[in-house]
Amino acid sequence: MSNLRILGIASLAAAIGLCAGCSATSEPQVTKQAVVIDHRSINLATIPTTWIDQARLTLHIAFGHTSHGTQLTSGMTGLVGWKGSLYSWTSGGADGSLDLRDFNGNFGSLGVANDLGDPNRTAWEQATRTYLAQNPAVNVVIWAWCSQVDGSESSIQQYLDLMSGLERDYPGVKFVYMTGHTDGAPPSGNVPTRNKQIRDYCLANAKILYDFADIESYDPDAAYFGDKLVNDACYYDSNGDSSRDRNWAVDWQNAHPAEWYSCSSAHSQPLNANMKAYAAWHLWARLAGWDGK
Repeated sequence: MSNLRILGIASLAAAIGLCAGCSATSEPQVTKQAVVIDHRSINLATIPTTWIDQARLTLHIAFGHTSHGTQLTSGMTGLVGWKGSLYSWTSGGADGSLDLRDFNGNFGSLGVANDLGDPNRTAWEQATRTYLAQNPAVNVVIWAWCSQVDGSESSIQQYLDLMSGLERDYPGVKFVYMTGHTDGAPPSGNVPTRNKQIRDYCLANAKILYDFADIESYDPDAAYFGDKLVNDACYYDSNGDSSRDRNWAVDWQNAHPAEWYSCSSAHSQPLNANMKAYAAWHLWARLAGWDGK
């Protein structure tokens, strides 16, 4: 079973290749499917080396974010030291590395946008358009949230609409949607609700989703903490008294000393960045053409 969940959105008729007025010899309809990178996408060993190589050969990625988004790139940097140059990355793709243009604020050095909510909720979209006009080789764009996913339903719908518009206008570019980090809210809280809004939209409309919140709601053994007031630092309420008193990442690190690597992890623990890096490589391989199986 793949670590990557792939969810189809076709109707039953499309799934069996039938439609009104079609003959028995008609071509079956092609079903487009969502690609969801989540806590089930953290087994690095399941990614075929050929698809890691293909990602390094074919992808040109622009990544806009502020501090929380650095968990991906700091984790990816630490992974090179832990597992070797197969996972190397640079801005520009020097010496066969993955071309990942990492903008920790000031996307594209344009002075326009830092992340999906800074300086406002729309600047990132215009920065993307300007950057793509100047850098036509870029074929993947990914933006991260800081805390601004904690907005209204309409503000998240605005994000989804702007992403959809970019997809329409740049069909040769893959745009990666993202949820925001956990914030200690219960499942009924605003941040989990807004993350679900993004998640549901991506599933229903066959989008590419890096589910940041889902990844940090589980430990590597798939123990779930999302219903225990878990926050971005991995602290959670272990006994139901509404007080966060344990840290799932620290507990797992202590119990598995040889199975993780030390790296910077903004606002959080090294294991969180480890998992974000593993999931990132699942994403890159999928975007390069791997079917996740």
